[in-house]
Amino acid sequence: MTTSSIVRPRWLSWAWLLPALVGGGITALVMLVLPPDRTINGLGEFLFKLTPLVSAVFTIALFPRQRTWSHWFLLGAFLLYMGYLDSQLVIEIFRLMGVADQSAEVQNAQFAFFYRFAIFLNAFTVLLAVFAFRLGGGRSDHALKLGLAGILILISGLNDFTFWWMYQWPGGTRPETFDWASHVIVFTGSPPTAFGMVIFISIHLILAAVVMFLPLRRWGERLLGRWMPKEV
Repeated sequence: MTTSSIVRPRWLSWAWLLPALVGGGITALVMLVLPPDRTINGLGEFLFKLTPLVSAVFTIALFPRQRTWSHWFLLGAFLLYMGYLDSQLVIEIFRLMGVADQSAEVQNAQFAFFYRFAIFLNAFTVLLAVFAFRLGGGRSDHALKLGLAGILILISGLNDFTFWWMYQWPGGTRPETFDWASHVIVFTGSPPTAFGMVIFISIHLILAAVVMFLPLRRWGERLLGRWMPKEV
């Protein structure tokens, strides 16, 4: 039996909906139901908040790239960004500025709202780039590797380090430890120093490079065999 003669079930074309529903549900829970919290309190919470990102990457990798209607999703993402996300970012900044003269407790509470939205916007930007790559003809395995590598960079602490380096700290003295990088502290056990952050970032960048070289397509063919969608 040749590959071209194999009849694949139609549900494979809609396999992307499962991770989309999982990721979308958890995202709605984090953004709309749970109170904003800029601190990761443990590995379980870290994995829970990472699940929507991983689900989104699998959604994109499985998304049909050759459907005549698929590019409308990308247009919808553009509309979402310009019609809501861009304006909401400005609103969050204004709200943060509006509590500058209030108590530290009020400032921290408002910053938690801003921080949650900023993290969401970072993830949206990375995922939008991967989605555009997929609809532009990128293979599923390439989209999956690109997305997973992007997640590793997102959680690497790179932006925490560049903020620490670029920000003009009061008095001109940078903090000795990264007390605010709670997602890093989950793994290090205590606030890392600058050297510790460089090590943590380097490990994630190396892992991102390793992911980009993984033979995912070969593994997929061995695992799925004749059920491997030919258009991937």
